[in-house]
Amino acid sequence: MKHITFYLDFISPYAHLAFEALPDALMGVSYRVSHVPVLFAGLLKHHGQLGPAEIASKREWTYRQVLWLAHSRGIALEMPASHPFNPLALLRLALASSSEATPGAPNRYVCETIFRHVWRGGAEAVDAQRLQALATQLRPQHDPEGDAVKAQLKSNTDAAIAHGVFGVPTFAVDDKLFWGLDALPMLRAYLLGDPWFDGPDWNGVHAVSSAITRRR
Repeated sequence: MKHITFYLDFISPYAHLAFEALPDALMGVSYRVSHVPVLFAGLLKHHGQLGPAEIASKREWTYRQVLWLAHSRGIALEMPASHPFNPLALLRLALASSSEATPGAPNRYVCETIFRHVWRGGAEAVDAQRLQALATQLRPQHDPEGDAVKAQLKSNTDAAIAHGVFGVPTFAVDDKLFWGLDALPMLRAYLLGDPWFDGPDWNGVHAVSSAITRRR
């Protein structure tokens, strides 16, 4: 049985879609998954990137695309009233709701509840009253604003960066990373033992040189 580490941030509609699609995408495959919240903005800052919602034309395309992807896959998704938003309260609540055995990895129910809080209903994701109701529903074992929870989020994000993660959703299995909703078929093939992953198409990309480096 393979172990998947699923790096996610509730701000990402693609992470929501991947979360909802994962069980069907891996139907019949033996695996277990740990859901690891990370701060997407921290990944972007480390790698010197803008988020898709920070580029005006890309922002509009992203929203149209995720609404289409949800429609085409039969996944419920409505844009929140405001996006992007600051996801820290949601990330911390998820970690505060984790068990003592897995402090950095809340269970599927916790993640599902928060994803659906954001991506269903079209309301403000971080409205104070809605956040309070969400916390009442999840009954976190720890203080979401406590130092331990804040440190756990930083640790999760730092560990993801050290592992080579640059975006969400990312699925880590063995020494391999699979990024994005559209990587789910690729992830499935790897878990089923497709020999392609031992060949030159996977392993040879390191040999491709860069002919130009753009100044930032």
